[in-house]
Amino acid sequence: MSNHNLLRSEAAARKALIEVHHYDVDLDLGRAGDPTVPGFPSRTTITFAADTSGPTTAGTFLDFIGLGVESVVLNGTSLDVADVVDAQRIHLPCLEAENVVVVNATAAYSSSGEGLHRFVDPADGQTYTYTQYEPADARRVFANFEQPDLKAPFTFTVTAPTGWKVASNQSVAERDELAGTGNTRWVFDPTLPISTYITTVLAGPYFMAEDHFSMVFGSASAHHGETLDIPLAAYCRASLAPHFDADEVFKVTKAGLEYFNALFDFPYPFGKYDQAFVPEYNLGAMENPGLVTFTESYLHASRATDTAYQQRANTIMHEMAHMWFGDLVTMTWWDDLWLKESFADFMGHLAVAEATGWGEKSWTLFASRRKAWAYTQDQLPTTHPIVADIPDLEAAKANFDGITYAKGASVLKQLVAYVGKDAFIAGARGYFGAHQYSNTTLNDLLLPLGEASGRDLGDWARKWLQTSGMSVLRPIVEAVDGTITSLSIRQEAVDPITGRPALRPHRLDLGFFTHEAGALVRSHSVALDVAGEVTQVPGATGLPVPDLLLVNDGDHSYAKVRLDAGSLTTALAAVGTIADPLSRSLVWSALWNATRDALLPAASYLDAVLEHAGGEPDIAVLQTLADNALHTLGHYCAPEDRPAVQERLIAGVAGHLAAAAPGGDEQLIWARSLAELGRGSDAVVHYSRSLLAGKDVPEGLSVDGSLRWLLWQQLAARGAASQAELDAELAANTTAEYRASHCTAVAALPDAALKLARWHEGVDGETLSNELLGATIAGFTVGGRELLDPFIEPYFEAIERVWNKRSLEIAGRIVRGLFPLRQDLKPGTLPAEHPVVLRTDAWLDQHTVAARGLRRIVLEQRDQLLRSLSAQAGSRR
Repeated sequence: MSNHNLLRSEAAARKALIEVHHYDVDLDLGRAGDPTVPGFPSRTTITFAADTSGPTTAGTFLDFIGLGVESVVLNGTSLDVADVVDAQRIHLPCLEAENVVVVNATAAYSSSGEGLHRFVDPADGQTYTYTQYEPADARRVFANFEQPDLKAPFTFTVTAPTGWKVASNQSVAERDELAGTGNTRWVFDPTLPISTYITTVLAGPYFMAEDHFSMVFGSASAHHGETLDIPLAAYCRASLAPHFDADEVFKVTKAGLEYFNALFDFPYPFGKYDQAFVPEYNLGAMENPGLVTFTESYLHASRATDTAYQQRANTIMHEMAHMWFGDLVTMTWWDDLWLKESFADFMGHLAVAEATGWGEKSWTLFASRRKAWAYTQDQLPTTHPIVADIPDLEAAKANFDGITYAKGASVLKQLVAYVGKDAFIAGARGYFGAHQYSNTTLNDLLLPLGEASGRDLGDWARKWLQTSGMSVLRPIVEAVDGTITSLSIRQEAVDPITGRPALRPHRLDLGFFTHEAGALVRSHSVALDVAGEVTQVPGATGLPVPDLLLVNDGDHSYAKVRLDAGSLTTALAAVGTIADPLSRSLVWSALWNATRDALLPAASYLDAVLEHAGGEPDIAVLQTLADNALHTLGHYCAPEDRPAVQERLIAGVAGHLAAAAPGGDEQLIWARSLAELGRGSDAVVHYSRSLLAGKDVPEGLSVDGSLRWLLWQQLAARGAASQAELDAELAANTTAEYRASHCTAVAALPDAALKLARWHEGVDGETLSNELLGATIAGFTVGGRELLDPFIEPYFEAIERVWNKRSLEIAGRIVRGLFPLRQDLKPGTLPAEHPVVLRTDAWLDQHTVAARGLRRIVLEQRDQLLRSLSAQAGSRR
């Protein structure tokens, strides 16, 4: 077993044996500012009960991964560390009915974002720390029983340099300056019973803003007349304080607290509500009760689009929903991860739609970004049911994916349409009331939802939550002289794991769109339940054939939608004229899925984008189209067609940039897209140089730090910038963001020796942090075949060693990021015969017993490569 893992069976046996009463955790971060000090003292005192009724002496184990364990005292007896400690566990023999264990250990500061991460700000040299644990990295900070169903109250004590801000899940109970040490000791109030993975500590010279939330529950509430007061705080690094729009963060936070407290009618129970924006964060955010952590990329030192702020608001709401779904009520084991993530994803979008000024744009963002992620994930060979089989922690780490989040949220959106919002919320309220501060499984949720809706949800759950893959829905139109004689919806669905049919019920709308005054407008809509293989559309006979039929108009269900032949022709010619923004987004999604599936030539999709994306008013949709166009050019175009298509795309993007309103979001998106397109063409070099010099800048365009670094990366990729120029740009404005951008630019330089140095730095070295590793990989993978082909064989030779040696986060970044994904298919060659596909197959055949997480990534990357090659082949037809 690697030092990454804990088996589900082991966790279940431990849960059956013990009950945890309380944790006292004492961390000494007093020397965190000294980069030569690799770790910190960690002292844990745990009181717990054990079932000693069995015929043999009971024993269990604690989880801990660190630099060393100095002592273990169980019930007053010192244990021999050499006998009871191994690489990941502290074994506790001879338990009594009531137990106290005290562990003194040294934990390691992290540079991978796992455990207690330490970061030195390049802008001012200040040191910052924070913790991130999910699914199981609290054991990198303090000894504990690392599984979600062993909840307990925690009391944290932290020693840190005087002058630092220190925060945890609860408010400060005591604070004492330690004379003569330069340090201060912080003691926090005990938490409510929570799981180890949502405990947290923040320590550093953070900037802090404060506010307050208060509400009175209304007459319809079970808490009528009660007042809820919640102290608010928001943190960021001191060097980011000038760019910290804390008032906007608090505005969204207050809207969310008002919304969720009223909706769930269960007052927020965790006291204060702090939010910290931290550096080099592996996730978007983490729902630690009382102290939510976010990636600081949500704070913008450069110009950002409205969609970027909407995405931040969505994340704030997502994490807030977790206070109820995940923190108050927590899944028993990671099989039911969806019980928190799917709900938070859905509730986050719902809250943005109903409690902020973005309104229905929230659902357009959901359709264009989140569901696209789900559709991609669900077509990989590693797809799984929403309720997944998670045998160990390694599998749990891998399942924080598009199925658990976005597919699960999509299915919940469909469930709300099926049972009604009122019944859904009533069921959620019953769920919170019955299981507060405890752990649950699927049936614990289905019961209150079924009672509230009056429906047996067992069949729905089996078809939607416990099968894999996705349905494909397409309209079948029969007509005479432009009049419909028969209209049906055909469903195709096979579970890719079992190979058996997996037809599902869909409650959806079928939209009829016709040309009217230069726009495609909805002229008719039919609401229906699709079940089985073929479903007749009621009332359609005798209607005129519309210009476009859209299955799942309104986006209530989860399925891949195909357009009939007539609708496809209309969509390619007029998708940009569809008046309804959500419907327009859904048609774009259908075109994108057809392109990915090699049913629509890449050039046809790109022509549609060039024709219709200009002037797109929904910025989330526009950003998706720009991203998809770049991916299509690099991966789905036949290589012999790519130069001409690229030239056409560059000209089109430049035209849209020139036509965009000055200072608007559309202008910024096209400027960024042109810079990224230029990585593969010298045609943009002169223009990029001009912008960097302040010449020929379109009116209203801010060539600020983020855009400047995109331009430098484009020049570096073309060999049109030197490392000295890149170093000078960073020296002129050294920030954490720009340091990462500099890493990407340097790694993109088309120099074989530099590529080799970056390879060794990323694969063999251990000096790069998580963020700088990711930035280096992003630049390294830019380049022609002559630069990157020499690393194909070293990749396959290295990945198992990397997986076994590095942490899950770092290993995952290397294995996924360095896979030789960008390949071209020669004419006359089958995709499965491509040399990289064959080399991948050989590796998989030779490593059948490699770690499941490693094999999963390789399988997924192989599938993405095969899809790209198949699309290239399809573009030749």
